[in-house]
Amino acid sequence: MKGGGDESMRVKEVADLVGISVRTLHHYDEIGLLTPDEITDAGYRLYSNVNLELLQQILFFRELGFPLKEIKEIVSSPDFDRKAALELHRKMLMEKRSQLDQLIATIEKTVQYTRGEIQMTNKEKFEGFDFGHNPYEQEARERWGNQAVDTANAKVGGMSKDEQGALSARMNEIYTRLAALRNSSPDSEEAQGAIQEWYLLLNTMGSYSLEGFKGLGQMYVDDSRFTKNIDKFGEGLAVFMRDAMAIYAENN
Repeated sequence: MKGGGDESMRVKEVADLVGISVRTLHHYDEIGLLTPDEITDAGYRLYSNVNLELLQQILFFRELGFPLKEIKEIVSSPDFDRKAALELHRKMLMEKRSQLDQLIATIEKTVQYTRGEIQMTNKEKFEGFDFGHNPYEQEARERWGNQAVDTANAKVGGMSKDEQGALSARMNEIYTRLAALRNSSPDSEEAQGAIQEWYLLLNTMGSYSLEGFKGLGQMYVDDSRFTKNIDKFGEGLAVFMRDAMAIYAENN
C-alpha cells in the first residue's frame, strides 16, 4: 500500500515508514498482536492497509503507556471500536499535552529563577509533575476490558441483602471447592466442572462471553486486588482459576 494505495508492504518498508525496528514488528507478530495478512512462499511478511491501521492504533496505545499485553486484549476484543478508541486517544493526548505544557512552563520559570530574575515558591518548582495514573486509562479498561464486571456489579447492587448473602455463600462455596483442587491439573474433569459452575454463576449477574470469561481469569492474576482476595481461599488459587478458565473458554 505504498503511497496510500492497496499494495502490500514488506516488513522493512513498514519499519522505515513508521520509524520502528524490524525486530519490533517481528515481536508483535510472534505475540499475536499484529500478524501480517500474508506471508509469501519465500517467508516475506506482507502488511496490508488494515494491518497498518491496526499498527497505528497499537502505537497510539504505546505512546500513552499501555503495556503490550493490555493493548492486545483491547484491540482483539469483539467490543473494540476503532473510532471510539481514536476519540479516547485524542482526549488522553490532549491531557498529556496539557501536562507537558505545564512542565515546560515550570522549566522556563526555573531557568529564570536560576538566573536570579524571578522568585519561585517550592510549590511552583513542582508544578506539572504527575506520578499518578492517567485519568483516562480506567475509562479505556472499562470500555474494552471490564464491561461485564461493571454490569455484574450493578446487578449485585440491585439485589436485596438476603439475595446478596446467598450469592456470596455460593461464590465462597465454589472458591473453596476450587481451592481444594488447585494442586491438580486445571484441565481435570473436576476442575473444569467447578469452573463451569463459576462461569454459569457469573452469567446470572452479568453477560460474559467465553473470551470475556478468559480475560476475567487473566485479570485475577494481573490485578493484585483480585489475587489477594482469591488467594485467601488458598495460595495460588488465582493462577489456577486463570488457567482453568482459559482452558474452559478454549474448549467450549
